[in-house]
Amino acid sequence: MERGEGPIPSNLPALFDQVFETDGLFKSLYEKSRADDFPAHSRRRMEVELRAVTIAEWSPTVVPGLLQTAAYARALFRKGDLRASEREIAAMVGSRMARQQVLRKGSPPYFSVVVCESVLRRNVGDKEVMREQLTSLLAQRARRTNVLQVLPLDAATHGLMDGAMSILTTQDGASIVYTEGIRSGLVIDEPSSVRDLARAYDVLTASALSPDASADLILELTEAS
Repeated sequence: MERGEGPIPSNLPALFDQVFETDGLFKSLYEKSRADDFPAHSRRRMEVELRAVTIAEWSPTVVPGLLQTAAYARALFRKGDLRASEREIAAMVGSRMARQQVLRKGSPPYFSVVVCESVLRRNVGDKEVMREQLTSLLAQRARRTNVLQVLPLDAATHGLMDGAMSILTTQDGASIVYTEGIRSGLVIDEPSSVRDLARAYDVLTASALSPDASADLILELTEAS
């Protein structure tokens, strides 16, 4: 398939590996090629994400990309680039959905997420898109390696109010922090800075609702939508 004609079905490389008994080769090459569809500032994060054994995310504005539904991602991409063609939007959505395969592999990373309550209350797309997204978040509880918490709107001031952040740790214990803004991103790997930000994340999880209470809130908002 020529580049630009739409995304390769995300399950196809795994099927090739099964048929040709190539022990994940096609899937690995596919994942690396998809990284090229992301902005340059995201590519190092993408490379580390594929090898991460733990991923911790804080998102104050939107549902993190690894948990977005296709419709939710499409609504974000459409508003983010009004001049993009439908083919371009479809390719971006396909890339985001393919990226989520990291959570579905045989040995997925431990994935911890804290989202601001405003993320759940802000409509992205129409009500049906948001209801589907909330329902999908509830379904994530079935994955033993996933933990989702909500930071309530009345939570106190905290050390991560400047923006979204991800902490990715690989098998050798090395960690990086990835922060992201509008059309920009920064990888932080200086050890003392990583430790400080990881500590701030730990404090944030302590301030957030418990996983069970977070699920109750998401269910309440889903039923009200």
